Amino acid sequence: MPYRIAINGYGRIGRSILRAMLKRPDTNGLVLAAINEPADPEAIGLLTRYDSNHGRIDRPVSLQPDHLLVNGQPIQLLPGVDAAEAPWDDLGIDLVLECSGLYADRAAGQAHLDAGARRVLFSQPGTPDLGLTVIKGFNDNRVTPEHTLLSAGSCTTNCLIPALDVLQSRFGLVRGTATTLHSAMNDQPVSDTLNGNALRLGRAALNAMMPVDTALGRGIERLMPELAGRVDCLHIRVPTTAVSALDIAFEVEQPTSSMAVRAAFMDAAEGPWRDVLGACADPVSSVDFAGDPRSAIVDLTQIRVIDGHLVKLLCWFDNEWGFANRMIDLAIQLSRLKSAESTPSLSTLH
Repeated sequence: MPYRIAINGYGRIGRSILRAMLKRPDTNGLVLAAINEPADPEAIGLLTRYDSNHGRIDRPVSLQPDHLLVNGQPIQLLPGVDAAEAPWDDLGIDLVLECSGLYADRAAGQAHLDAGARRVLFSQPGTPDLGLTVIKGFNDNRVTPEHTLLSAGSCTTNCLIPALDVLQSRFGLVRGTATTLHSAMNDQPVSDTLNGNALRLGRAALNAMMPVDTALGRGIERLMPELAGRVDCLHIRVPTTAVSALDIAFEVEQPTSSMAVRAAFMDAAEGPWRDVLGACADPVSSVDFAGDPRSAIVDLTQIRVIDGHLVKLLCWFDNEWGFANRMIDLAIQLSRLKSAESTPSLSTLH
């Protein structure tokens, strides 16, 4: 049986998920059955066909009454109904990809479950009562059938955790910080505005760098509690539209060198973190990672080690495309859980 998915909120991540599902060869068992989005259907169709960051889609897209037709597959369009009113039971929805960005707590997820969805995966960090925050390659082996409300964290969490895990396992972590250099987002205007309460976010996005509050440090502490009180993060928006970076500086326990750190990340990229963490030795720029599905790519040319204990890294990541692929990874994993649940055990067969 196909695993039926609904996207709730068809913004940057929701649209990237649809495109990535079409590109990946391992999504045949997934069916995108519905999109719940209050925008005009014509706008939904247009921004499915065209994307300023990712280009034109390579499949036919058209509109039918109440449906978006993509590559011949009908996807029901819902006009942004509340989660409690969504027809997930009637549509047989196995998983809601909650991409609205509005709420990520147990009450918001429970509304989807009460409407008939079997599971909910949030595309943003959730509150502590939500359940498990799943980072591919780090703790995805902890997902069980009992997990009905999950979070995929954030693009920055998915970038930072692999880097910290490699440093922790090879050298031990003492304390540190990371600064996200993040592409501009749609909560920023193109010119100065008086709207909203976040004063810095009212400034023009295209001609300045902008410090923005971030909870990344707290998210890292929840996933790596051994770092509680010893990690914090900054976030700066930069005037690009795709691909971001993390500037990481951590003190390690074991004395090391830039060559040893380089070797550690090359081993991880070819071994336990393959397809999630990358390593690049070329003299690249951010644009070279547009459309890269990995969560983080360590720039081997930028590794620095000071006094044997302070390690500095630069990690690239396509903040939209990489994270959308992690959402799909988890959807595939959850679909396998469903298959395992529906397969009779040997004791049942005898």
